[in-house]
Amino acid sequence: MTPIAFRMKLKPGHVDEYKRRHDALWPDLAEALRDAGIYDYSIFLDEESLSLFAVLRLTPDNKADDLPKLPVMRRWWDYMADIMDVNPDNSPVQAPLPSMFYFP
Repeated sequence: MTPIAFRMKLKPGHVDEYKRRHDALWPDLAEALRDAGIYDYSIFLDEESLSLFAVLRLTPDNKADDLPKLPVMRRWWDYMADIMDVNPDNSPVQAPLPSMFYFP
């Protein structure tokens, strides 16, 4: 198990839409995430700052680095670009979060 954590940012006024879109996650995107070796993925919101904190766990043989090459991932980024801070390719701006504590 390899845990990864990172921060993203929502644009103001889009909390409900972000939640709605993720509650209706596309089946082909869910399949791509599983196929890439992501078996546990949670996103938390700091309502005050609109920061999103993501934690995901990867299998040892994961292929998560290949996700940006998939058309379904690119479509998802395009779909989410209007409500999040994004890079020029519409991928979410992500800041890695180093592990500071773990309690098994």
